[in-house]
Amino acid sequence: MTTHEVDVAIVGAGTSGCYAAATLADAGYDVVIAERKDEEEAGHIACGDALKGASSFPDAIPKEHIEPAFTNTEVDHGRFEIPQLDTTVDIPVPGELAVIDRWEYGRLLIEGAVDAGAELHYDTVVKDVKQDESDRVVGLEAIRKGDPVEYDAEMVIDAAGALSILQDKVDLEESTFDTNVTYSQFCSAYREVVEVEEPVDWSDALVFKPTERAAGYLWYFPRTETEINVGLGFQMTEEPMQLVEDLREDLQDRPEFQGADVEDKLGAALPTRRPYDSAVAPGYVAVGDAAGHVNPTTGGGIAGAAYAGKYAGEAIIDALENDDMSEARLWEYNERVMDHFGARYAALDVYNIFATAADVDDLMGLLAVLPVRKLSEALYEGSTDVGLWLKLKTAVKSVGHWDTIYDLYQTKSIADELMAHYESYPSDPAAFEQWRNERDTLMDRVYEITGADPKY
Repeated sequence: MTTHEVDVAIVGAGTSGCYAAATLADAGYDVVIAERKDEEEAGHIACGDALKGASSFPDAIPKEHIEPAFTNTEVDHGRFEIPQLDTTVDIPVPGELAVIDRWEYGRLLIEGAVDAGAELHYDTVVKDVKQDESDRVVGLEAIRKGDPVEYDAEMVIDAAGALSILQDKVDLEESTFDTNVTYSQFCSAYREVVEVEEPVDWSDALVFKPTERAAGYLWYFPRTETEINVGLGFQMTEEPMQLVEDLREDLQDRPEFQGADVEDKLGAALPTRRPYDSAVAPGYVAVGDAAGHVNPTTGGGIAGAAYAGKYAGEAIIDALENDDMSEARLWEYNERVMDHFGARYAALDVYNIFATAADVDDLMGLLAVLPVRKLSEALYEGSTDVGLWLKLKTAVKSVGHWDTIYDLYQTKSIADELMAHYESYPSDPAAFEQWRNERDTLMDRVYEITGADPKY
C-alpha cells in the first residue's frame, strides 16, 4: 500500500476543491486533490453552465485564467415561460452573467490548481476517512488505479459534491458539523448540450419553464447562438420524473430544436437547501455542493463555491500556522461563508419552501403579474420590498390568487427576519446551539404559513 504524507488532502477537483487547493499551494503547503475521474474526464460535470457573479473570482485562480471557457457573455436576463397563461416574463439579472463551457472551465480550474503547486491524483476513489482517538480527521483511505492508497494529512477538505459519501464515513457526533442532511433537500437533474441548425432568438436570456408540478423545471441556457444547454430537474421530495423522456418531449414541441444534434449528456444531484449551519469539524472542512453552497432558487453555485474554497484555504492556513485543527480555530470559515452569501441563500431557501408547497397554477399567475424588479430581487438577493401596497395592487390584477399573495407576503417577512438572524451568526461554537434554536423557531413559522412539510 502506498501512503502519501501531505499537509492537506482534498477530495474532488471541482470549483471549490481547486480554489482551496490553489489557495493553500500558493501559500507553500503540500496539497493533493484526490479525483475519482481519469485525466480526460476530470472537470466533466453536469451543470446548467450559467455563471452568476462572473465579474469576480478569487486571485488564487484569477478570472483571466478561466475566462476562455466563457462562451456567452451577452446574457442579461432570465425568461420565464408560462404555458398556463401563454405568456413569458423577462426578469433582469443583476451583476455580470456568463454561460460557460463547463468541461473546458473544469479543465482550466485543474490547470490553475496545478500551476499554483497542487498535485492531482486522478482515478482515485475515496473509500474511508481516517480519524484519531480524539475523532480528529487525519487522512483518507482510497483506491487509486485499482491499488489501495492512504493519505496522511493535517487537514481534509470535502469537496466531493452533493450528498458526499465522506460525511457518511466521518464520526461527527461530537462536532457542530451539520448532519441534518437528507436526500429530500436535493434536486435530481439531467442535461444535454444540443447543437441547433439556426441561431435561437433568445441567445441573450436564460430560459426557464415550469413542468406540470411546482417542484419540476426545465431550462434552456445558450452557450452560443446555436449551442444550447438544455435540462430538466425535480425536487427529490416529489415522485421521480422520467427526466430523459420528459426533456425529449419538450424539445420535440419546440421548432428551434428540430433536427438538433446532441453533443453531450449527463445527470447529477444538486443541493436546493440552505448552506450547512456549520461545515467544520476537527481536521475537516466541507466546501461547495458538499456544504450546500448553492442558491436554492436558481441552482447557481459556481461563484459561491470558488469563494468557499478560498475561505476554507485561508482558515486552514491559519490552523496549520497555529498547529490547531480544532473546529474553534476553523470557525472563521463558517463566519465568512455566512457573511458573504450564506445568509442570502438561507433566506432564499424560504422562498424555495414556499414554491414547493404552492399550487403551480397559482405560482405562475403570481409570476405573471409581480413587478420584474421585485422578482429579480427575490430570486437573487433573498429579500425584496413586498409591502402592503404591492400586495393590494397585485391582488387587483390576480383574481383567484389572493391566498397565494398573502402567503408570499408573510413568507417574505420571515425571510427578512431570517436574513437578519444570520447576520448575527455566532463568532465561536459556544453560542452556536442557541443561535440554531432561534433559527429553527423562525423556520417553524415558515412551515405553518406555507403548509409545507418540514425540510430539516
